[in-house]
Amino acid sequence: MSLAVSSESLLDLAKSRAPADRERLLLAIADLCDTPHAGEAMKAPQIQALLSSIFMSLVVEAERDIRKRLAEQLAGADWAPPALINVLALDDIEIARPVIAQSPLLRDVDLVRLLVEATIEHQIEIARRPKLSQNVVSAILHQAEPAVLTALAGNETAELSPRDMAELVEMSRQIAALRTPLSRHPRLTSDLAERLYVWVGQALRKSLTDRFRLDAPALDKAIAAAVTEVHAGTPRDGQAMVVLARDGEREEMERRLIDKLHAAGQLRPGYLVRALREGRLTLFTTALAMLGRFDADHVRRAIDSDRPELLGLACAAVGIDRSVFPTILQLVRDLNEGRPGGGQEAARRAAGAFAPVTPSVAGAAFRQAAKSL
Repeated sequence: MSLAVSSESLLDLAKSRAPADRERLLLAIADLCDTPHAGEAMKAPQIQALLSSIFMSLVVEAERDIRKRLAEQLAGADWAPPALINVLALDDIEIARPVIAQSPLLRDVDLVRLLVEATIEHQIEIARRPKLSQNVVSAILHQAEPAVLTALAGNETAELSPRDMAELVEMSRQIAALRTPLSRHPRLTSDLAERLYVWVGQALRKSLTDRFRLDAPALDKAIAAAVTEVHAGTPRDGQAMVVLARDGEREEMERRLIDKLHAAGQLRPGYLVRALREGRLTLFTTALAMLGRFDADHVRRAIDSDRPELLGLACAAVGIDRSVFPTILQLVRDLNEGRPGGGQEAARRAAGAFAPVTPSVAGAAFRQAAKSL
């Protein structure tokens, strides 16, 4: 395709408001920026500001599979806007994973912030990131989250100092999952192997003995004294380690993501529909509260009530169109065990929230009514 035809096609997509065309435009711009001739030009401050504005504007309302494709495409790009990379890194883990693993634009300060703001799944991906720096390693050790420590122990390219290795070996006393990756780690020393020997099972003891030529009979004498302690820190046989994001942890990460989008001026009503279609009710609640400057607890109580007209008022206040509200109400009910209740009759009443009043009046009415819940 010639540059002229390509430019004309992009212009047509830019003029369209259809979601599918907006998403095609997003990927087309990414393709254009990633061409060999673009080179260093994409890193110029003026171009970076323009790209950041365009990408952030388009990605906020993009569907999940589009964001996933974009994350995969931008994961290794050194020209991508850092703000966009940080937003993608806070997205669902399947979207964030390639960015966390590869992006050269994620600095140590970004990774450390993600360790604080993101879910356990995100933290595990950070711990697996190739050539992890000493600063990030220290932050992981400080948090001492077992699943994240285990991922770090299996990362042979991370900058683990002798002190870091000693700390991990000591932690393996209580965290059994650390023992296997540590026994294979290239930075494990003979002295640390002797300490680790006490906590591991027979197969790993043999592996350590063969690798470091340990005095197995002498070390076996120490095992008896440590048996009780080892058993206290070891999971039952066959018990798999399952890592799930804690509900409160995920909600906090979502709140931070909404804060970032709002601060960048990219949080728009269309984001609410996207959140619901992805099954993320708490993200919808947080975004609606931010857009309307509502008390988040009032929004939660409204969607748990038998008065869908309150949800209608809140949506009208942030600029949701009357025609879109039935879809929003049904999606909320699907995700919230049928609430807000009231059935079809209440749903019809809720349409009255979109009477010819200004958004500010609708917002004031919501705040007043929500106080009585």
